[in-house]
Amino acid sequence: MSILCTICARSGSKGVPNKNIKILSGKPLLAYTINYAKDSGLFDFIVVSTDSKDIRDLSCKLGVESWFLRPKNLSLDSSPKIPVIRHALKESESKFEREFKTIIDLDVTSPLRNREDLTKCLESFNKGNFDNMITGSASRRNPYFNMIEIGNSGIPVLSKRLENVPKSRQKAPKVFDLNASIYIWKREVLIREDNLITPNTGFYEMPEERSFDIDSSLDWMIVEMIMKKNLNEKK
Repeated sequence: MSILCTICARSGSKGVPNKNIKILSGKPLLAYTINYAKDSGLFDFIVVSTDSKDIRDLSCKLGVESWFLRPKNLSLDSSPKIPVIRHALKESESKFEREFKTIIDLDVTSPLRNREDLTKCLESFNKGNFDNMITGSASRRNPYFNMIEIGNSGIPVLSKRLENVPKSRQKAPKVFDLNASIYIWKREVLIREDNLITPNTGFYEMPEERSFDIDSSLDWMIVEMIMKKNLNEKK
């Protein structure tokens, strides 16, 4: 099986400015995902898609492929991710003159996943013959119990209401947070499908402690704290 790994790292970030190259526990955030992909030994090629020459240069120094700059229309805050990955796939197939059967995207902002997460996620994807695979963790909040919406009258109502409202979160249907950690696609599905969730999408559950997605300064501090804790436990 020919597998391409894409890592998408644009220059703009509002929550944490320049977060992809900001130093986290001694290394640029981007380095954690690049090293993770390299250490897995799963990929024929690892390609970084970016609109930044600085990120492109750093990626090459870290030993992966990054030769093109992403178009402006794929580098906006509002740009959806699937077209970005599709663009990286087409650039890669043109450069390497081969067709990749499976594409795995690793998000830079999820540096806490471990090797088992990736190998088991890929095993589940292949075994289930899914169109694509997404990852997540059990949610702390539940729309059937403690998530509300404010109606036109200004009165709060449950986001999702059952006929018999659960008396505790444990009694409510289980829901998950997507953790933006690992995405897997069959090539033909990535080429044709703009929706992340299809009738044949697989789901792989990861533990909460490895599911932090850095989107704010608070997220950054939490991940840095977890990394320091993990490092101290290894000593």
